Amino acid sequence: MEFLPIFIDLKRGSCLVVGGGDIAARKAALLLKAQAKVTIISPEISLMTQQLLGAPENSGRVQWLKANFGPDYLYAQVLVIAATDDNSVNHAVYQAAKKRRIPVNVADEPTMCDFILASILDRSPIVVAVSSGGQSPILARQLRARLETLIPPSYSRLGNLMGEYRQAVKDKFKKLSQRRRFWESVLQGPVADHVLAGRDALAEETLKKLIEIDNPDEFSQGEVYLVGAGPGDPDLLTFKALRLMQQADVVFYDRLVSKEVLDLVRKEADLVYVGKQRSWHFKRQDEINQLLLEHAQQGKRVLRLKGGDPFIFGRGGEEIATLADHNIPFQVVPGITAASGCACYAGIPLTHRDYSQSCIFVTGQLKEGELVLNWPALVQPRQTVVVYMGLAGLPELSKQLQAHGMSPDMPAALVQQGTTEHQKVWVSTIADLPELAEREQPVAPTLLIIGEVVQLHGQLAWFN
Repeated sequence: MEFLPIFIDLKRGSCLVVGGGDIAARKAALLLKAQAKVTIISPEISLMTQQLLGAPENSGRVQWLKANFGPDYLYAQVLVIAATDDNSVNHAVYQAAKKRRIPVNVADEPTMCDFILASILDRSPIVVAVSSGGQSPILARQLRARLETLIPPSYSRLGNLMGEYRQAVKDKFKKLSQRRRFWESVLQGPVADHVLAGRDALAEETLKKLIEIDNPDEFSQGEVYLVGAGPGDPDLLTFKALRLMQQADVVFYDRLVSKEVLDLVRKEADLVYVGKQRSWHFKRQDEINQLLLEHAQQGKRVLRLKGGDPFIFGRGGEEIATLADHNIPFQVVPGITAASGCACYAGIPLTHRDYSQSCIFVTGQLKEGELVLNWPALVQPRQTVVVYMGLAGLPELSKQLQAHGMSPDMPAALVQQGTTEHQKVWVSTIADLPELAEREQPVAPTLLIIGEVVQLHGQLAWFN
């Protein structure tokens, strides 16, 4: 992060803008919008700057000094912006401001900026600022425009309503966790719906009734969110997964959850690693079940973040069974399982009317050194077989499939860390795949896809 995003109170503060062109006018307009007092220094000014000076709403808050810049003009200034077309003047402003330890911004010169004027979405009191660190202002503006479609102007009224009743809620709910959950219920319930629909009076009436609730402990109930994090690409998360990830107090995650997905969790949440891998368990499954239960009983909102889908080789059923036995509320959010995610990113359709009319998922994990599967069911015509966690048992898998009738030339693909920037796809045959894995040393997690559909990889591969 090149710049720390901060919001500065400029009300009645004095700010200096050096330059009289359109760029300087736009910078000055932002400062005026933040209720600052602005002085513009320039021998000449553009029409846009003249209009800014003449606007009634800016009366008494902006002045123009028809002069060249000098260091003395920096006296008592909160910040300064240089926006002239003369590099020597801009550099002089920068040097003078740095000498006096006044924050300075030189337009279109990121190396001479103590702060960046972001692209702003104003839904006051809600303000969203998007910055590229000065590298790509156009990209920042496009992102801001996209956010405008997601955050309607009515959010301004919603923010003001919450501010008006903030103290009343603080007086009613003594615990911080209760207040946070109260406001989250407001934002996800009828109060927000009424405001967004323009029913402000009804929204306020509904909010008052919620504040008067007799049992504040209703907002202290623990809950568990069992969320599928998908195969790695954070863009594959569902909207519901993202929403619950932002509500969690504590997060239990495994090794299949990518760093990029973890970065989307609420920053204040405690992160607890409970990963498992072959022949080594950081936490046993019964220990994980107990951790979820204990934290929920403490009134926390617990996020159990699992790679892929929690109900496909994820032991999600075991975890929520423990919660159900103790009457702990829980939600389950499906995720894109590795089979569909990795196959898609590898350009291998799991079904195709010319190659495969069925698909079967199996786990290749060894049990006491043996691979126990229904081999005849896997060796069926026009079928795709997807093997999770099959890297360690790959030689035995290859041997048994051939022994039960599968052609040694059956196409097979090994997908490493699918959907991520580290994805690699190796295409071979079921007979040669063990040797390939021994030679290439793929890095877990990996997925094995067996079937005629693998032939389509060369034509349909699109990722990387």
